[in-house]
Amino acid sequence: MIESNYLELLKAYRVDKKSAKELWSEINTNYSKKNRHYHNLKHLGVLLGQLTEVKDQINNWKVILFTLYYHDIIYYSTKNNNEERSADLASKRMTEIGVNEIEIKLCFEQIMATKTHVKHSNADTNFFIDADLSILGREPRIYKIYCENIRKEYAIYPNFLYNKGRKKVIKHFLSMDRIFKTEAFYSKFESQAKLNLECELGQL
Repeated sequence: MIESNYLELLKAYRVDKKSAKELWSEINTNYSKKNRHYHNLKHLGVLLGQLTEVKDQINNWKVILFTLYYHDIIYYSTKNNNEERSADLASKRMTEIGVNEIEIKLCFEQIMATKTHVKHSNADTNFFIDADLSILGREPRIYKIYCENIRKEYAIYPNFLYNKGRKKVIKHFLSMDRIFKTEAFYSKFESQAKLNLECELGQL
């Protein structure tokens, strides 16, 4: 589903089959790396499912899809510029297939918004960052698996360093008036997300 959805997106830009396969291969290779315990193809599938549920409220579905496929295409737990590099690569690939500058800029901004997950002036961007955070509001069993997978991605760091960084992330979300910016995601995930985050914080 993830692959076919991406290839279907490219058809709108008349990308030939050979180029389309090469573009998909790049995405598949990056999201399938051994260090990807959470930020992988399964994550993209979950995002696609969450966003499809609110598709009728999204203004530019094509841009949302480009953002989805490229937002974590570059991901190294030891780096702090993953969003910038992912946004740059998305812009490059979108330019190559003829996407207009306005949509490229919007995709770039949406990817960069995942760095802080703060409310954005663009409604579609808020839907995307909410979907990206939807794991926080899942049932405790699934949230626990998410935590374990994130820890695996940061396995290079000893507990005292990882816990310090993780606490900072959790407190960032808990300090927000609203973790989820759209009503659709707020009503569905907000309460459980706060419970999950507070529980994890207490265990670190």
